[in-house]
Amino acid sequence: MGAVAHRVSLAEALYVAGAPLRHVVQQSVSGPARLGVRAHQDNIAGVRLPRFESFLVNGAASAGGGSSSASLAGLAGGEQQVAACHAGHARALEVLVELASLQTSFLTLDAAIRTTNRRVNALENVVKPRLENTIAYIRGELDEHEREFFRLKKIQGYRQRELERQKEAATRYAEEKAAGEVALKRGVSVAIAESMLENGDRDEDIIF
Repeated sequence: MGAVAHRVSLAEALYVAGAPLRHVVQQSVSGPARLGVRAHQDNIAGVRLPRFESFLVNGAASAGGGSSSASLAGLAGGEQQVAACHAGHARALEVLVELASLQTSFLTLDAAIRTTNRRVNALENVVKPRLENTIAYIRGELDEHEREFFRLKKIQGYRQRELERQKEAATRYAEEKAAGEVALKRGVSVAIAESMLENGDRDEDIIF
């Protein structure tokens, strides 16, 4: 509908102004631009979106003002229709700039969303499984080290008890041997010799 309305408006201007309108348009094209576009960026959720704004260059006059050839077009007849066509064209340019800004923003957001989705998929399908496997491996190693530490503690306790038992057995053997030697030397029973050893009555010739 917009294109059809644009063609109808242009046809009306050509019908009213006639051939001189073509010469005016050609002369305007060769001159400096009256409408400029400035660009800036907006930061939305960490995504920089370009924005375009249209503006009049050097305060260019609006349709129907000034003494340029464009403003004088259509004086022979239908000046209002030519001015309306000029205003419609200016509005169409503003809408095109807005559409270009929106389209660029949509494309930029679409690229950012696709990048984010790829990163999310990589995290879920690659990084997360690796981390879970690493965590499971570390837990298994820690459990194995805990079991190994428990076994070592049990073995150490058993060896400690075994050493104490051997030490006690060696002490008893030494005491019994000493008591037997005292009993043989003094001619007393082993029980009496053990009692004498407990009371500190030791023979200097006996080496303990």
